[in-house]
Amino acid sequence: MKLADAENSMQKAVESTQRSFNTIRTGRANTSLLDRVMVEYYGAPTSLKSLATINTPDASTITVQPFDRGSLNLIEKAISLSDIGLTPSNDGSTIRLNIPPLTSDRRKELVKLAAKFAEEGKVSVRNVRRDAVDSVRKQEKAGEVSEDEARDLQDKIQKLTDKYIARIEEVLAEKEKDITTV
Repeated sequence: MKLADAENSMQKAVESTQRSFNTIRTGRANTSLLDRVMVEYYGAPTSLKSLATINTPDASTITVQPFDRGSLNLIEKAISLSDIGLTPSNDGSTIRLNIPPLTSDRRKELVKLAAKFAEEGKVSVRNVRRDAVDSVRKQEKAGEVSEDEARDLQDKIQKLTDKYIARIEEVLAEKEKDITTV
């Protein structure tokens, strides 16, 4: 594994962690809350984004307007069954989701969830480091690189790991601030 490949994989782990953070609600309406909602549409799980227009008309409301009115009840059911904790209201053509203000207990739960997502991201980065270091060790045993070069490469891999774990920590701190801000 090359150093550039390892860095690319670590960057993808950070991006994945950020996408996970976007699905945590912070008390403000955000269309990314519905990113993981899948609707059973004609027997196939379909993402909500491909079935409807999703908007935020104000800071506490999300509206979902399906392209096919026949899918309105399916979308409403999928939102109800999802883990976002919002109750949809259907007016016959549009689904409205009111975002209630978060309680302090709910904020604490969401901070814990964000920390869990961050830890998963860090584990992913560490796994990339492990694979890269193993690759360097194999190259050293095969005589492709010298012992000094192998040590230098391992140091560079560790510095990359530290950099990307610090980046995940920064993103976590931003998300925690977002969640705890009333």
